[in-house]
Amino acid sequence: MSDKAVALQYDNTTSKAPKVLASGRNDIARTIIEKAKEFDVPLFANEMLVDSLINLEIDHEIPQELYQGVSDVFIWLMRNEKKFKEKF
Repeated sequence: MSDKAVALQYDNTTSKAPKVLASGRNDIARTIIEKAKEFDVPLFANEMLVDSLINLEIDHEIPQELYQGVSDVFIWLMRNEKKFKEKF
């Protein structure tokens, strides 16, 4: 299990960019990951992206220079959600 985790949230009706919902290291990271699993939130592992996001303030939009990396995660998420829905 990872020693770092960041949870993102994006609501295009209230913000221009995704926001950091939660972040932490060690026990906090494990709790974030456990909660994501508990609520069937898909997990995406990218150490470089987590390192770039981990020190951002909670409830703040991500900076523009991280848009591409984060958009790749959301594209991955949408593809996997579609595959999951097709199975059931």
